[in-house]
Amino acid sequence: MGVAAERYPACWDRDGLPAHSLRPLAWLFRHVAARRRRLASAHAQWPEAPVLVVGNISVGGTGKTPLVIWLAQAAAAMGFAPGIILRGHGGRRNGPVLVDTTSDPDAVGDEALLLARRTGRPVMVGRDRPAAARALLAAAPVDLVISDDGLQHYALGRDVEIAVVDAQRRHGNGRCLPAGPLREPVERLEAVDLVVGNGAALTPGGAFFRLEPAALQPLAELTDPPAPPAPGSRVHAVAGIGHPQRFFATLTRLGYQPERHALGDHHRFRAADLHFADDRPVIVTEKDAVKCQALAPANSWFLPVMAQPDPATAERLRALLGMAKTRFAKRSLRP
Repeated sequence: MGVAAERYPACWDRDGLPAHSLRPLAWLFRHVAARRRRLASAHAQWPEAPVLVVGNISVGGTGKTPLVIWLAQAAAAMGFAPGIILRGHGGRRNGPVLVDTTSDPDAVGDEALLLARRTGRPVMVGRDRPAAARALLAAAPVDLVISDDGLQHYALGRDVEIAVVDAQRRHGNGRCLPAGPLREPVERLEAVDLVVGNGAALTPGGAFFRLEPAALQPLAELTDPPAPPAPGSRVHAVAGIGHPQRFFATLTRLGYQPERHALGDHHRFRAADLHFADDRPVIVTEKDAVKCQALAPANSWFLPVMAQPDPATAERLRALLGMAKTRFAKRSLRP
């Protein structure tokens, strides 16, 4: 049920005439989604390991991948041997394909390569999530499967569900596709184990994390890279992600003056996307960096970000990792 282009038009943020004119199609989409969920869930395939799904109900980037990285690292620190499955958006391989740190992002997708590099854990991409989970368990010693962006992939049974919501955009105008940004109605969130806000809590006492930037890293592979641009510099900010405005706002908060170049999510980069007539530095997102190192000019950089849950949320997330194991043990005892 994914949306191929992952576009987020401005009309989805308000309940104006375009949204009203598309209400019949949104009603149909909502009911088709509900029927699909019932049918697929009734025949779900359950892997021989606990399954934790991280997803959302809205089109566009919500910050799932940084949270998946945090969860994989937290699980490893707790003694789990986690592995990750995902669709591999932007890649040409349908899978299952095991990803390593040298995989071609055009084949497996940018997020898959980023996850492999940042977590050091086994990563399997595949359009068929149950098949990807089985292949992952066969390929590596994994005792916890984390599914990145798999909330609507109901063919895969799951022990724990975590939904991520952008605290700024939230649910847009609250309507389902195509009248609004929702893949499923807001009520779907009542069924997940935890709703986590990216940027702020959605309700008093709610769970949340923030994306904290690290130091700029050289994008071009140079033995002697130039000094990174200082705050206050005018830079070209290039982003091929689902919600580029968040990246631009982060650079502004860090003191840069970005000229904004927003590209489509999972954009296939060309040299022209990174080379400009002036000599200002170029800064890209970490997700884009895995795709365009070979194309980068000398004075180019990427900005790593890390999910930082508040302490209470971190404890709730760790508890859910343990809950996935407990629920798996209980279902394994069923006849």
